[in-house]
Amino acid sequence: MDKNKIKNIGVLTSGGDSPGMNAAIRSVVRTSLYYDIQVTGIMRGFEGLIGEEFIPMNRKSVANIIQRGGTILKTARSDAFYTKEGRQKAYDNLKKNGIDALVVIGGEGTFTGANIFGKEFDIPVIGMPGTIDNDLIGTDFTIGYDTAINTVIDAVDKIRDTAESHDRLFIVEVMGKDSGLIALRSGIGVGAEAILIPESRTDVDQLFKRLASGRKDKASKIIIVAEGDEIGGFEITELIKEKFPNYDTRLSILGHIQRGGRPSCMDRVLASRLGVAAVEALLNGQKNMMVGLVNHNIHYTPFYNAVKHLSEADPRLLKIVNILSL
Repeated sequence: MDKNKIKNIGVLTSGGDSPGMNAAIRSVVRTSLYYDIQVTGIMRGFEGLIGEEFIPMNRKSVANIIQRGGTILKTARSDAFYTKEGRQKAYDNLKKNGIDALVVIGGEGTFTGANIFGKEFDIPVIGMPGTIDNDLIGTDFTIGYDTAINTVIDAVDKIRDTAESHDRLFIVEVMGKDSGLIALRSGIGVGAEAILIPESRTDVDQLFKRLASGRKDKASKIIIVAEGDEIGGFEITELIKEKFPNYDTRLSILGHIQRGGRPSCMDRVLASRLGVAAVEALLNGQKNMMVGLVNHNIHYTPFYNAVKHLSEADPRLLKIVNILSL
């Protein structure tokens, strides 16, 4: 497609919501208007493409949303989009409404669908990484990750107050089915005794040795567990109770509070930068790419590379955990 023919950009959010998605929408809308391009908001992700849930957007549409969590465009899963018939209907709806290009904000599943769609049909698609897991190749940080780990740190700091008051050991389970990056960074940030993540095999005996050899005068102990760890929060809690019956051991599952809340300054700035870059990428003829930030610079990664999960945790961070948990 001739980049000069782009007159109307559609924007949608898909997959799990993450703090900063609204800031990303705002940036896409205002950048498009800056370049005299119309913007169409697509409600409920790919499902809205198929159902033709389109709304015209202007500056007022995105006023006073940069500080809001969630997504004003809503998000939903779409089984129909995984079918050729569903994608054909989505494309027909785009053409019928004069939408020439798409910006999609989401994670791995979003980019997998966008990659297929962009190859099947003559429409350029640019992705923005919106996921709290920070597990996409092609960006140092994803939109929502910074807010999520700060939410965990705030919650665990409060849990430690109770742990110290009662000499308790708390197992805190955080989000991360396939990625332990929330657990790893927040665990370092709260001074956890141990961090259990799916990228690294959990050595229960080594964990027991660490707990047994730890400072006896320490009033509280915190273990951070990613929900995707091979053992998991509930089972490791039961194992510790059995091995150390003298410990007052409790489990706290933080759950979906990690997805919500006002985005941090870092997430707002990241979303704003990537939104501008996404629109400018379309105007420069880019397609089927995720825009990210690598070493503080805008970076473009093909969808087929961006969707691959990071399979290994940073060994330097794991070393820091072992050193500082003494």
